[in-house]
Amino acid sequence: MRHGLILIGASIAAAFGFVASDPSWSQTYPVKPIRLIVAGPAGGGNDIIARPIAQKLSESMGQQVIVDDRAGAGTLLAGQATAGAAPDGYTVLMATISTLCISPHLVRKKPYDPVRDFTPITLVARAGLMVAVNPALPAKTIGELIVLARSRPGQLAYASNGAGSLSHLTTELFSRAAGITMVHVPYKGGSQAAMDTVGGYTQLVITAIPTLIAQVRAARLRALAVTGSRRSPAMPDLPTVAESGLPGFESSQWYAAFAPKNTPTAIVERLYRELQKAADIAAVRAALSNEGADLTVTGPQRLGELVQADSAKWEKIIRESGIGLE
Repeated sequence: MRHGLILIGASIAAAFGFVASDPSWSQTYPVKPIRLIVAGPAGGGNDIIARPIAQKLSESMGQQVIVDDRAGAGTLLAGQATAGAAPDGYTVLMATISTLCISPHLVRKKPYDPVRDFTPITLVARAGLMVAVNPALPAKTIGELIVLARSRPGQLAYASNGAGSLSHLTTELFSRAAGITMVHVPYKGGSQAAMDTVGGYTQLVITAIPTLIAQVRAARLRALAVTGSRRSPAMPDLPTVAESGLPGFESSQWYAAFAPKNTPTAIVERLYRELQKAADIAAVRAALSNEGADLTVTGPQRLGELVQADSAKWEKIIRESGIGLE
C-alpha cells in the first residue's frame, strides 16, 4: 500500500512539473530557445547592454536567446512577465534597480514581491548618477551646495527624470542626508531635465552620467559629484557624494539577471557561469562604458542581498515621502 502511495505521489509530481528540479533533467539544459526579458524599451540602456550578452549566450549555450523588450509601467510589466513564467530556465529577466526595488513600491497593489518571486542569478553592472548644477549657481562642491541650499530653504529647484524615478528618489535621499529642502520639478526623461537645468529653469539635476556628460564638458553644466560607492570610469576625477561630506551616501543604477522563483539551482548556476563569460566581452564593456557603468559581476547570493537592501532602502524613502504613481 505504501509503495502504491509513493508511485501515486511521483505521478502527481511529474504531472505538475516538479521533476524540473531533478539534476539529471538540468544536465540536458537547454534544449530550446531562451527568452531574455529586458526591462525597458528597445534602444534603451538596458537593451543595449542585453543584446550583446544575448548573442554571446546563444553561441555558448547552443540555443537561440531571444530578446523580449518590455517597457511600460515603470518596468513592472517585465517583472510581472518573469514572475509568472515557468521556473525551467527558459525565461530570464534582465532587470534594473527600478524593476525590483523601486517600481513595486510605487503602486498600491504590488504585482510581485521583489524578494520572494525571483531567483537571483547575477549582477552585471552598476553605475552611479551625476550631480550637476547650472553654472550660475555659486556652488562648486557638494559642501558648498549644501550650505547654499540651507541658506535658501525651499528656493532651489531640482529637475528629475520623472516622479518616482531613480533620479527623483536619489535627490530625495540626498536632500534628507544633507538636511535641505528643494522644489521638485519632474520631467519626462533625463534629457529634458538636463536641458532645463542648462536653461536655468531648475538649478540642480541628478541623473545618468551619459545624459549630462556632454553638457558638463561644454561647460553648460557644472558637475559636483557622482552618487555611487566609487568614482565613475567616465569621469575619474569627479568625487563621490560620500567623499564630499556625506559619508555612507550611495545610490546606483544597476543591471542584473533573474529567473522566476523555484528555478533549479543547477540551472541558476549554469546561467551564472554563462552570463559571467558573456558579460566580459568587448561589446558589453563598450555598452557599459557608454552608460557610465562598471562591469560588476557577482553571484546569486550577493545579488539577493543587494535586492533585499535596496528594496528596503527605497521602500522607506517612498513611504516616508508619500511618493507614488497611483
